[in-house]
Amino acid sequence: MNAPQPTQRPRPSDAEIAALAAELQARYGNRAVTSAAVREQHGHTLTWGGNQPPDIVVYPQTTEEVVEIVRLCAARAVPVVPYGTGTSLEGHINAPHGGVSVDTSLMKRVIAVHDEDLDCVVEPGVTRKELNEHLRDRGLFFPIDPGADASLGGMAATRASGTNAVRYGTMRDNVLSLEVVTAAGEVVRTARRAKKSSAGYDLTRLFVGSEGTLGIITELTLRLHGIPEAISAGICPFPSVKAACDAVILTIQTGLPVARIELLDEVQVRAVNAHSGLALPDSPLLLLEFHGTEAGVKEQAERFGEYAAELGGGPFTWATKAEDRSRLWQARHDAY
Repeated sequence: MNAPQPTQRPRPSDAEIAALAAELQARYGNRAVTSAAVREQHGHTLTWGGNQPPDIVVYPQTTEEVVEIVRLCAARAVPVVPYGTGTSLEGHINAPHGGVSVDTSLMKRVIAVHDEDLDCVVEPGVTRKELNEHLRDRGLFFPIDPGADASLGGMAATRASGTNAVRYGTMRDNVLSLEVVTAAGEVVRTARRAKKSSAGYDLTRLFVGSEGTLGIITELTLRLHGIPEAISAGICPFPSVKAACDAVILTIQTGLPVARIELLDEVQVRAVNAHSGLALPDSPLLLLEFHGTEAGVKEQAERFGEYAAELGGGPFTWATKAEDRSRLWQARHDAY
């Protein structure tokens, strides 16, 4: 027996879109935009797909405004597409059926930082670099680094990861709670700040990674970490991709607490050297970083050097200066 197929609503007429645009502009002024340049900016990602712009772009500043925008769209069956900074590569911010792009980039408040509990509450438009700049003087940082200076709301929506995932996990592991506006214009809070709880459904992880299909994130509670006393990054070439992968497996299996470990094959190394002006060895290699105390980092590095030597890798070269480490990881982030 064939299951019934869902019916697709027809696209709202031009007159209905024009009426919605007029109402949004009356309420939000120059924060409701219909210019072609802004619409195209919100309908394009770094994929092979063509530009699919929305009909209107709106910039809310509060959860209440997001609720109002969503309800206005729902009443007319107009599609809603949440938008952060547009740095993702998945194509989910395109608007194939037009509609309204809800750009959360003006929702920029760091609402609270709870140093003693290692968490913070932020609005979705705060970017990861802005949050870490805000936290630096407190000795705290947020570890998820997908490469681009993405918004934290967008990072939660896409379940972002990055080079620190091997030690600190992904957004799935570092989002404690969300405030979300659903398609019906209702506000849902997925959890409390308490880290230990087994009550109720795990709604937080339902929304993390949903790419805006279940609602618009308007507030996040995030797990924080202390800035390590010592950080060391290194480069280790290997004779083959297999040898490099075996070194990673050995590192993880033996419990060596590596913070970052990334593989580049020789083709990617040549691309990174050409684009970022580096002189990495023209062979498969691992980029690594260790966090901890001075003594701990030194011991971890020496232990990894032994593993690499067993598999024909080396020499293990360290980037000890902060600017050298930053340049190395920025080159990795720019590899795409």
